Amino acid sequence: MATEKEGGNMRKVHVIGHRNPDTDSICSALAYANLKNEVNGGRYEACRAGNVNGETQFVLEQFGVKAPTYVNDMRPRVTDVNLHEIEGVTESCSIKEAGDKMHELKLVSLPVLEGKKLKGLVSISDIAHADMDVFDNEILAKAKTPYKNLLSTLNGKMLVGNEDGVIEDGRLTVLAASVETMTEFMKNDDIVILANRPDAQKAAIESGAQLIVACMGTEVDAEVVKAAKEKGCRIIATEYDTFIASRLICQSIPVSYAMTEAEKVATFSVNDFIDDVKDEMTKKRFRYFPVLNADHEFVGLLSRRRLLEIQKKQLILVDHNEVSQAVEGLEECDIQEIIDHHRIGDLETMSPVYFRNQPVGCTATIITQMYRENNVEITKPIAGMLCSAILSDTLMFRSPTCTPVDEQIANELAKIAGIEIEDFAQQMFRAGSDLKGKAADEIFYQDYKKFTAADVTFGVGQITSLDQSELEEIKDKILPYMESVREEQKLNMVFFMLTNILEETTYLAMTGDNSQSTIEQAFETEVNGNVAVLPGVMSRKKQLIPNVLNVIQE
Repeated sequence: MATEKEGGNMRKVHVIGHRNPDTDSICSALAYANLKNEVNGGRYEACRAGNVNGETQFVLEQFGVKAPTYVNDMRPRVTDVNLHEIEGVTESCSIKEAGDKMHELKLVSLPVLEGKKLKGLVSISDIAHADMDVFDNEILAKAKTPYKNLLSTLNGKMLVGNEDGVIEDGRLTVLAASVETMTEFMKNDDIVILANRPDAQKAAIESGAQLIVACMGTEVDAEVVKAAKEKGCRIIATEYDTFIASRLICQSIPVSYAMTEAEKVATFSVNDFIDDVKDEMTKKRFRYFPVLNADHEFVGLLSRRRLLEIQKKQLILVDHNEVSQAVEGLEECDIQEIIDHHRIGDLETMSPVYFRNQPVGCTATIITQMYRENNVEITKPIAGMLCSAILSDTLMFRSPTCTPVDEQIANELAKIAGIEIEDFAQQMFRAGSDLKGKAADEIFYQDYKKFTAADVTFGVGQITSLDQSELEEIKDKILPYMESVREEQKLNMVFFMLTNILEETTYLAMTGDNSQSTIEQAFETEVNGNVAVLPGVMSRKKQLIPNVLNVIQE
């Protein structure tokens, strides 16, 4: 039976933070998805657009929370389409049974399966072509037709012989002439269709027929049955007359004879992008295309009509509102809400959305307020994640982005989570700055964002630590890598903030033709060896980015 995936109002909504997510991005996505599920029902799922860093992993483990689902591209895929979920047929199934099933399901193609593995695709045109091959009287043998198929197609009864096995030799013959004449035309192992005439039936058996189809009745003379048993000839009795039987019997051939084999069928994976699928479909003559999962198992049929019915994925963005920081494929999604605490960027929506943007130090602060506004209980794990996000984004209240609201809410959440803020924050920061053995790219992309102003595009990464010697070690590893990032991403400048939380100082590494002059002008400082020391600078959002943008826009 064909079924469709559920759609409509129960479509999943993805709650997702920015690429290269930090603790706020991950924890806010988890907490907000939970809030939406409590208020509106369980169709919201937290996602992440990058790897979980060491600091965030520490937080999730502390509160027993699983990391959000990883999604690297939100463009619609085949898995987002309502497929025809068909049981399919086996290779031994008769073309008549396959045709009847297509008529019942109003389809023009059926998958041919062995278990869940695709063996081929059979279409109405394949069946019609095989059924029209009326001049090939050896078609039953060529197709290795099972005797069971004949019984089913002719609505017959096996009177003599075993219904197991297949026809491997012999011609198909319809005998209506005299006994003397018909034996001249018969050959050994023929399949003979004839009326319920005992003399003719015995003659066919004596001539070496492997099977006789006795028409116009289900009873056969006892002497005929005895002769058949002695000669090893099967007998199928059917109520159809010889004309109908001769027309139907060729429809007993298995679909394996008529189908297009799997190797020649265009198939798609559940993970294929719809744009790629559309391009491939235009090159093929098929109306239906089998879809396979990661284990190469059949999951359903895809049609051109179903592609037209696909709905955009629904997203809620947290902790960002700029296209350059968003998950790939954002432009093909339906944005439902944006919850953020950064500057308003370049993101456009097709229709009005709920956009909540507040000048606080952390998205988690806003989400905590929304829990209270909706009278939803903040459990210990949720409180732990929200508090951790605030401590991370505000660098334990040392960042200039931190507001009294952030600090007040963090202290309230800490009581619910059962943590002592200073001790917990230090453990969290140490987990985040434990980068021994990690490659330069792993360190660089832990917290990295791109920005554009005028015609200038630049990237900024940041790492925080309580240990200056660790920052020095990271700097030596990061500096050579930054230039390769700039060339690969075609950026004008790349900056990397090595922030010492205890000293409340950032050591800013840089590369790019105008990077040094930009920083010297932005902070009225000197750059030595591609590194500038910026006392009091802790925040990328509130201190570094605005100053750099001011210089670029001048």
